[in-house]
Amino acid sequence: VQLQASGGGSVQPGGSLRLSCAASGVSLGDNAIGWFRQRPGREREALACISSVDGTTYVADSVKGRFTISRDNAKNTMYLQMNSLEPEDTAVYYCWRSGTWGQGTLVTVSS
Repeated sequence: VQLQASGGGSVQPGGSLRLSCAASGVSLGDNAIGWFRQRPGREREALACISSVDGTTYVADSVKGRFTISRDNAKNTMYLQMNSLEPEDTAVYYCWRSGTWGQGTLVTVSS
């Protein structure tokens, strides 16, 4: 079971990135999935999740209106579209699927 996150990098404030997380050895299917991040010196925090019960989406207030979580079951991949990025969004981003964590991808927002 592996989750491979990609798409991180450096971007200027106001820019956009799309993170991808490809699952292997396990189906994303209708499982709960989510994106988290860990900013320097802070605890890991939840950003956006999709419920396995009814498919509803949770988005943290800190990123609401800027970040969007989605999944493509045919590609067994989940995504996090991040717009209007701010320096405070600099962090290592992790994907998650019902107890399994991806390895993290670094996003740096700086001018």
